[in-house]
Amino acid sequence: MQLDVLASSPLLTVFLVVALGTAFGAIPFGPLRFGASGALFVGLALGATDPRLGEGLGLLSTLGLGIFVYTVGLAAGSTFFRDLRRQWPLMVVASLALVASAAVAAGAGKLLGFNGAIAAGMYTGSLTSTPALAAAVDAAGNNDPAVGYSLGYPVGVVVAILVVSIMVNKLWDSRRDPASASGAGLFATTVEVERPSWLADIPGWDEQEVRMSYLARGGHTRVVAADDELRPGDQVVVVGPAEAVALVVAHLGREVEHHLADDRRSVDYRRVVVSNRRVAGRTVGSLDIPGRYGGVITRIRRGDADLLAKDDLVLELGDRVLPVVPRDRLKEVRKLLGDSERRVSEVDALTMGFGMALGLLAGLVTIPLPGGIEFSLGSAAGPLVVGMILGGLERSGPVVWGMPHAANLTLRQLGLVLFLAAVGLSSGEDFAARAFSLEGVLIGLSAAAVVIVGALVLFGGAKRLGISAQRTTGAFAGFLGQPAILADANGRAMDDRIDAGYAATFALGMVVKILLVQIIVVL
Repeated sequence: MQLDVLASSPLLTVFLVVALGTAFGAIPFGPLRFGASGALFVGLALGATDPRLGEGLGLLSTLGLGIFVYTVGLAAGSTFFRDLRRQWPLMVVASLALVASAAVAAGAGKLLGFNGAIAAGMYTGSLTSTPALAAAVDAAGNNDPAVGYSLGYPVGVVVAILVVSIMVNKLWDSRRDPASASGAGLFATTVEVERPSWLADIPGWDEQEVRMSYLARGGHTRVVAADDELRPGDQVVVVGPAEAVALVVAHLGREVEHHLADDRRSVDYRRVVVSNRRVAGRTVGSLDIPGRYGGVITRIRRGDADLLAKDDLVLELGDRVLPVVPRDRLKEVRKLLGDSERRVSEVDALTMGFGMALGLLAGLVTIPLPGGIEFSLGSAAGPLVVGMILGGLERSGPVVWGMPHAANLTLRQLGLVLFLAAVGLSSGEDFAARAFSLEGVLIGLSAAAVVIVGALVLFGGAKRLGISAQRTTGAFAGFLGQPAILADANGRAMDDRIDAGYAATFALGMVVKILLVQIIVVL
């Protein structure tokens, strides 16, 4: 009777799976937590009890996945295009890893007696690529790939989460990959000058690795000017990563216990929310705070990360900016930035709706390839690619494409759990039919091997190239095409390179996998 109620109300079923999956995902299994992917496993278990529970969820699955990848694209777009010259070696290594994984899948099929269609499905399942599954089904002319997919999918997710838990916080020589701005942390201190110095001679000043705000001289306090020469007896506030600040202290003199920022009689500061859409999408330098208001922006709070306010840093809606200005100019700066919590809690339905529509439209475009193969981005890669392009543009005239950080994360999480719950419910029956047979065990082991070999090639190649483990972990999630793995990685490390790595390999991985499954099917 209870199942009849659930079968008659798909939305009730989906949200029940979301709730139970969230609770299950929070349970620790040693070092492993399933997190958002708990919805997938609860969906598989519930879907196995009654096939009716997985019917009619295609639209919901597509909607959830589209929202997730579009918001990821918006967040990662500016970083991706700025770092494209740094990303291409990682994209090459990811392609090689996909080829190596495909060789394992084809070899396992030959060795263990799977036909090419099941092997192709297992490959797409272990790498969690629904568009590649569709290509495999079309190439095979039957549903055998779906069987391999349903068995390889949960194994791929579990093995990938284990890989992420081991690798995401690894540190190694990352000479080609500068440290994440979001993970560095900032430190502020007051320095007493003992040796005179022009600002341009201070370590890290020209590179904007440090910022300075308060300057006390002769009993008066003001904001540091770009052309100042610091003199013995001056006191100045230095802001930046701890290592950079330490170099400045050593260059100028000594750190003092009294902090200039505690005296706010003539110079003041406060956190101000960027809610003015005319400001969002512009760089810190373009606001000309020193020239217009005699002040300086030292840092920006974005989500849980404190970012140093470099001149080329692009402001986003919802950023919390810290301007240091003469006390009587603070109100003007607040007006410029907006400072409205209500406005940044809202999603601009116009830009999001138009962006999503463009992404889904791009996904419908079919490109004929040699050999009678047709390729399309689909509802996953289409919104991701368009989101990345719009995120890279930041704004088009008065239209701001980005969205507040908090709103982006909220929509991203909602889209993710809806997608995983729907996929789990839809795959439950096929999974239960073969999961505990000898064939199912062999397919599961083969799926694990596919993921492990791909991870070894990807992480090994990235390490040799001097690419950080954090960017490579994001690329691994994109290589799989699995949003749950990206969410798990972001839950374990605060590093903007993770999203950038995901964006670099997701669409590329989709293309390569669709091409490779055509080959596996006929072997």
